[in-house]
Amino acid sequence: MVSLDPRPAGSQALLLSPLTLGTSGWSPRSAAETSATDALAASWAAGRLSTNVIDTSNIYGDSHSEGVIGKALAGTVGPGLVVQTKLDRDVARNDFSAAQMERSLQQSLDRLGLESVDILFLHDPENVGFESVMQPGGAVDALVAMRDRGVARYIGISGGPVAMMRRFVDTGLFDVLINHNRFTLVDRSALGLYQAARDRGMIVENAAPFGAGILTGDPRFAGTYAYGPIRPETQAAVDAATRIAADAGIPLAALALQFSLRHPLVDTTVLGVRTSERFDEAVAHAAIDVPDAVWAELDTIVAN
Repeated sequence: MVSLDPRPAGSQALLLSPLTLGTSGWSPRSAAETSATDALAASWAAGRLSTNVIDTSNIYGDSHSEGVIGKALAGTVGPGLVVQTKLDRDVARNDFSAAQMERSLQQSLDRLGLESVDILFLHDPENVGFESVMQPGGAVDALVAMRDRGVARYIGISGGPVAMMRRFVDTGLFDVLINHNRFTLVDRSALGLYQAARDRGMIVENAAPFGAGILTGDPRFAGTYAYGPIRPETQAAVDAATRIAADAGIPLAALALQFSLRHPLVDTTVLGVRTSERFDEAVAHAAIDVPDAVWAELDTIVAN
């Protein structure tokens, strides 16, 4: 069982819930799904969910996600709520310039209806590389300047490849780290990265605890991991985790979520959901008591 009450995170002691509401899937697919995400955002803005943090991006949901949040907030962030968004490249031109970062910021603030955000990330720099965004006058300098002028309380780096993310952490420029799909029941490859971030007093956010779906047990995600074909050794670990979950009588998704929620190096886990029902399911999964013997057995099957 994991408490979802907000707790101090990072050297700044920002109060964050262990579970963050992720909005990457908030696209306007249908009237029903639009209504569901509107309701979910409204519940968060009213403080009715077991989280005080919402995560979005300039390009999430074809740039729809931020507008949904802005509508729910109506220009005012309630006490204790934390809004985080991300600076994004111009996808069509793969433009990660400082000028594009400024455009991205202004678009996000306009959609959110805010003058500033709590946390602002540079998003997916692997699309152009470390050297490109770190060059003088480049994207990282633009992000630092945004914090300096007060449009973001904290700045972060958000991306996938562990080695590249470690280079960003080692600059000492960032307050927050998001990494995804590299710290799960079956993959601990981000462990050293998270420890390095923690050693610097950074806030650590773990995203995609289900490996992009397969660790929910949903057969639609069979044969894939982290948005690509699954490696044989990872599939073997998933199969073993599935067996352990079945033997313990605990949903595989609950074990995958609790692994991230309970780990001492993770301040908050970003969970992408589209409906209040799906969020409520995650809250219920966090409340399940998992015997120590189950965690010990799961530690023996890791692929990395």
